Amino acid sequence: MDLQYLIQLILNGLFIGSFYALVALGYSMVYGIIKLLNFAHGDIYMLGAFAGYALLTVAAGSLGAGASIVVLVLIMVVAMLVTGTVGLVLERVAYRPLRGAPRLSVLITAVGASFALEYGIAVGFGPNPRVYPVGFGNGAMSVLGARVTYAQLAMMVIAVGLMIALDQLVNRTRAGRAMRAISQDPKACLLMGINVDRVISRTFFIGSALAGAAGVMAGAYYGKVDFLMGFTIGLKAFTAAVIGGIGNLRGAVLGAVVLGLLESFGTAALGSEWRDVFAFGFLILFLTVRPTGLLGERVTERV
Repeated sequence: MDLQYLIQLILNGLFIGSFYALVALGYSMVYGIIKLLNFAHGDIYMLGAFAGYALLTVAAGSLGAGASIVVLVLIMVVAMLVTGTVGLVLERVAYRPLRGAPRLSVLITAVGASFALEYGIAVGFGPNPRVYPVGFGNGAMSVLGARVTYAQLAMMVIAVGLMIALDQLVNRTRAGRAMRAISQDPKACLLMGINVDRVISRTFFIGSALAGAAGVMAGAYYGKVDFLMGFTIGLKAFTAAVIGGIGNLRGAVLGAVVLGLLESFGTAALGSEWRDVFAFGFLILFLTVRPTGLLGERVTERV
């Protein structure tokens, strides 16, 4: 394998890993605070892709055949607001009334919410895949002989910027301290006067907004969207969160990068039809060696 091809595989893996990471962060945030595996989170990502599609369809007449990076960023911001709001409503309507219920009930509710989002989009946009109505150009730059398009580069920069912003929010602000405190002991937080409901709603909004950004990235990269696209990415983002140590935000990013690189190299070695096998096969093997993930902490439960 020559150096140029090796760098190309690394860049491809980092790009795929960047939007896996945005979705995995939402999984980890919600699980870290209320111990909920939100299986509707992958469909929030799908919703972001369709929000981008709808906006581009409306603006296609004025944009012509191509759109700029600035347009992509604006569409991403609007899609983030849409998906953040949907996440907020989902938490308020589906999850909050079941907060004291057994975890199995909440898990089944999450699966039901996932189906509701998928088939709601299928009814609204139809069951067939939709092609993004405008492209973002094929302009590219060379990195040590490997090719990366400007759109890919811009999306990776945006993804890294969002991850850094989230890290700063969680670790450097009062709202972030409230999130971390609730993840440790929500009852004590209530006694300390923290509005737990508001913090949980804010967590759903931020996590869903990040998934919406990832959906627009995927739509712009692959060029088409369909109402079932959230299922596989949801499982892969969950896999990335588990590999990194679910509940640990930096671990979720690390797990997503590992998964993206694994897919890139695995696909080059054995073909794209094995892509999903790598992700889930690696998860099984990895968990037998380190069940708590790369950055997860071992927790001792007292009986």
